[in-house]
Amino acid sequence: MQSEPEPEVLATVQASLGRRILGIGLLGVLGVLVIYVAFMTPPSLGWQAFLIGLGVTALLVADAMRRSTSHVLELTRSELRERGGRVIAEVDTITGIDRGAFAFKPSNGFLLRLDAPGTRQWRPGLWWRVGRRVGVGGMTPGRQTKYMAEIIAVMLAERDAG
Repeated sequence: MQSEPEPEVLATVQASLGRRILGIGLLGVLGVLVIYVAFMTPPSLGWQAFLIGLGVTALLVADAMRRSTSHVLELTRSELRERGGRVIAEVDTITGIDRGAFAFKPSNGFLLRLDAPGTRQWRPGLWWRVGRRVGVGGMTPGRQTKYMAEIIAVMLAERDAG
């Protein structure tokens, strides 16, 4: 039995090592520092609990960012997905793309508008989805996301023209 060939990957996006180290490191330092302040100079019991909670949250987000930015995004003719299979958006469901300076998009990234809302998901530093919008970017190099956005724009123009 012959298996289907893997679809051609048109573009990939992954977080750069420097941005990963800086972003995760700063969040980790913030978490440790806030917890340190909570124990060394506790203002009151309520503030101490708040500072501990804030520090633990910063450490949890740093860990979530560490795990999520290890993934690679791939664009094929049919879908935008994570390497490994999770589909972020089908190309047929994309109605538009925002790349402008004033678009509500991640840093060094772009925003996709979809025709139907999806489940809320978040990969800190890589991508997020809320309703009909998918944001790609964050800790990613601008040249990779710009290239992927250009390919998606061309695919949408071809689809609309044909």
